[in-house]
Amino acid sequence: MSQPTTSWPDLEVGLYDKLTGRGAQITYDFENFFVEVPSSTLPDASRARWHVNGTVKIRTSDLQQVR
Repeated sequence: MSQPTTSWPDLEVGLYDKLTGRGAQITYDFENFFVEVPSSTLPDASRARWHVNGTVKIRTSDLQQVR
């Protein structure tokens, strides 16, 4: 059984590991979207309010060195 993610860097690494090498691309289109981003995974963490209006794309690639 895997351990729960407890930090933003751990979440990012886990997402990268899942998507790398699979040709993954995730595209989100937002119109007047607000999200509160916590500063940590603690229940009482302070939050920053972000306003997104447009497209967010997440692409992955795993570049291999040519020898």
